[in-house]
This record gives sequence, C-alpha cells and structure tokens, in this order.
Amino acid sequence: MLGVRLFSVQLLTSFVLLCSVPVWAQTDGDGGSTAPAPATGVAGLSTDQAVIDQGKSLFEANCKQCHAVHERVVGPALANVYQRRSVDWLVKFIKYPQRVIESGDAYAVALYKEYQQFMPNHDFLKDDEIKAILSWVQAETIKGPATAAATATTTTTSTATPVADNSGLFIIIIAGLSFLLIVTLAVLALMAATLSKYLKKESDLSEEDLEVLNQRTNWAAIFKSQAFIGITAFVFLALVLKATVEGLITIGVQQGYAPTQPIPFSHKLHAGEYQIDCKYCHTGVEKGKAANIPSANICMNCHNAIKTTSPIIQKIYEYIEKDEPIQWVRVHNLPDLAYFNHQQHVKVAGIDCENCHGNIKEMEVVQQVSLLTMGWCIDCHRKTAVNAKDNAYYDNLVQLHAKRSKQPMKVEDIGGLECAKCHY
Repeated sequence: MLGVRLFSVQLLTSFVLLCSVPVWAQTDGDGGSTAPAPATGVAGLSTDQAVIDQGKSLFEANCKQCHAVHERVVGPALANVYQRRSVDWLVKFIKYPQRVIESGDAYAVALYKEYQQFMPNHDFLKDDEIKAILSWVQAETIKGPATAAATATTTTTSTATPVADNSGLFIIIIAGLSFLLIVTLAVLALMAATLSKYLKKESDLSEEDLEVLNQRTNWAAIFKSQAFIGITAFVFLALVLKATVEGLITIGVQQGYAPTQPIPFSHKLHAGEYQIDCKYCHTGVEKGKAANIPSANICMNCHNAIKTTSPIIQKIYEYIEKDEPIQWVRVHNLPDLAYFNHQQHVKVAGIDCENCHGNIKEMEVVQQVSLLTMGWCIDCHRKTAVNAKDNAYYDNLVQLHAKRSKQPMKVEDIGGLECAKCHY
C-alpha cells in the first residue's frame, strides 16, 4: 500500500473531467434529468463493505480535499462518474491517461482540450485499488446527498492536550498578595495616626507617653540598617537567580514561534476549509523519520488549474522557473542530539498530528504550540497507553505486563524512558 500514498489529487482530476456537470444538472438526450442512481451495483464495481471502506480510506486520504460526491468543493461532484464511461475505460484512463488521449479517443481528447494538462500515469496502482475508490463513489451516490453531506460535515475530535501556561496565574497571585499587603499597611498606618491624634488630646499623659506619641520614624536609619540591606540583597539575588534559571531552561524552547514564510500559506484554508489531509503534503509522515516539507510539485498538483493568475501562485512559478526549491522556514525544530521518528508515532502509534502541533486547521500562520522539551516528551510517554490491539508484535509484552500490573501498558513500560530511545 506504499504506492497508494503517492496517489495524488490528479487521480481524481480524471473523475472531474468525466463529471464536468454536477449530478443535479445532468440531463439525458431529450433534455430531461438523468435517472437516479441504480439501487444495485454497476458491473465491475463491488458492493462489499470491506472494499467500500478501503475506497473511502483512499478517497479521504488523497482526494477529499478537492472533491466530494454530491457537491462541488474545488472540483465538480463525482456522483454517477461510473455511468459516464465504463469501469474498464476509467481504470485504463486513470492508469495511462496520456496513452488514451494519444490513441484518439474522442472523449479523452475533448477532456484534454478543456483542461490543457496531462494527468501522470498511475500504473503503480492496482486495478482493484482504483475500483475500490469507484465502488465507494457508487455507494455514496446510491445513499444520496443527505447521507453524504452528513458524512462530509463530521469532524474529528482532537485528542491533543493543551499546554498549560501558569506564568500568567503566578503573576496574578503575586499582584493580588502585593495589593493586600499595601492595603493592610495603609489601614494600619491610618489606625496609628488616628489613635495618636486621639491620645494627644488627653491632659494626664506622662512625659514617657508624650515621647512615644511625638516620636518620628527615622527612615535614613532604617535604610542604612544591616537588616534592610541584607533583605534587599537577598531579594535582588533571588530575582537574578530566578531570571538566570528561567533563561537557561528556555534555551532552545521556541514555543509560540511563528516565522514569516517566503510564500504565504494558510493552513486554516487548506487543512481547515478544504480539509486537505496533512499526509497529502507532508508525504513522509508515515514512511520515515521526517514528515517532509512540501515541494513546489505538490502545490502544482492543484494550482496547475486553480488560481493560476494569483500573485501568490506566481511566486511558486518563479521558483519553478529558476529550478530552485521554495525556501520554507522550519517551524518545529529539535536539537541534533534528539531522535524523533514520525512513522513510529503516526503510523504505528496512531498519534494525531494535533497532539503535538496543535489545532493546525485553525492556524492562518503555523506556530509551535507545544514545548517539545525532553520533559514534555517524557510526560507523554508516561501517560500514553500503547496501542497493542491486533498487533502480534506486542502480544508477549502485554501478557508479561498483565502479570505484574492491572494498569494499561504505557510507553514507559516498553522502554519509552530509556536514554538511547531518543539520544544516539
């Protein structure tokens, strides 16, 4: 299935070309509306739920960002695409589009003239994988727009744990205590002044009493006293030490870092509004250590035909013409001494991107949300249970863990806190 991840938006471009008129506006030869989708499967497509689920997974991972079944998104609706042409024709066209066009097929030639671009060969896909996508499209067509719309609006709840920031609360507490202290001192001073004024009116006061009432605070002596100097020095040194420790602790921590990119890119628009899957642009996230910074070719999968005259898109063309990579600025950085593998966390552990990167779908400009410190990682390994379901690799470990503990097996129980796990 590694080849499936290479499945680009252009695969569905072939469907778009075949569905250039929305399903609700299509007519038959007499000008009337087309008949509703058949209640039974089209020859060559499957009604088996496992196949349909596979097609849905392929569609949502690679095509959902630009296309829907019953409504226009970036491209037209795909309902009844299997009725425009036979399934065999669709499979052949998707695998070898240029070959079909050059053969003189009238329908394919007309599509090319309209869109003026070749879809690359997808011969790395199996026929059954393409038919699985078409089978899911058929199932959604039969269900009708209401069901499809409900499915499309379903949102995934992020399991991300927000990073607690207690610095603001600490400042509020200190400010509140300081305010209470000042008020208390003011009240005591007012009470002392009032009491002194009242006592001075008494006529039977002794000389000692009058001396106490008439005494004045020697502020100069207080400021020069060893006690005041010692307390002041202690407070100053404590503040300097606190600032030094906080500075040392935050070296390399870039929480809140949101650099300006050479080309403005809105994750809120692409990942949020258009629901483009993270893995479509960051192709290495399930295959290796790095998630990969997208190349200009990935941008051109859509922008070959979408907003081609936009000034921002023209900047991408400038990089392509100069044969230079786009100089994207990395947002999330780890020190060279730390090892992190995206495949291990995303593919094996099933961790959502939001767990570490925050709610990317709401970010106009991406910023680092999490601390990404060693303590932050260790805390996650201590709290996160290992997803051992249907994974024979963990069977023995689960049995051994169950003998000594009734708690779920956490990452720390399988060596997640060993130094060599993250440090070479």
